[in-house]
Parts: sequence; C-alpha cells; structure tokens
Amino acid sequence: MANHKSALKRIRSNEAKRVLNRYQAKSTRTAIKKLRATTDASAAQELLQKVSSMLDRLAKKNIIHKNKAANNKSKLAKFVKTLAA
Repeated sequence: MANHKSALKRIRSNEAKRVLNRYQAKSTRTAIKKLRATTDASAAQELLQKVSSMLDRLAKKNIIHKNKAANNKSKLAKFVKTLAA
C-alpha cells in the first residue's frame, strides 16, 4: 500500500478515471451493436454520426487505439451504405 499522500490521491483518481473510461467504452460498444441491428437506412445514418463521434472521442483520449476507431468507423459506414442500397 502507498505511504505518501500524493500516491494515495493518485490511486483514487486512477480508479475514478478507470471507471469513467470503462463506462464510455462500454456505451460505445452498445451503440455499435444497436447500429448493426438497425434495418432502417435513415435511422442508421443518424446513429452512424453519433457512433463515429463516440469512437473519435475514445481514440482522442487513448481509451482505444486510433486505428481500431478508424476500422470500426469504416466497417460501420460500409454497413450503412449497404442499407441505403
């Protein structure tokens, strides 16, 4: 266990950040699943914008890798395009 006051504070702040990061990542994954389950093209288009924004935000904060965000966005955009056709 840490002995310094600053180390104890760091432990508390790291835990708070970890919980928030997990929440954001999980909610993004849920949104991706919701988008993949969508069959309506116009609803999927709106949802794609929200999911893309969420993925960009996670990549910006290094919660997920930027290439993973790019791959997900690409696959989802391709999926939405097939719905429109």
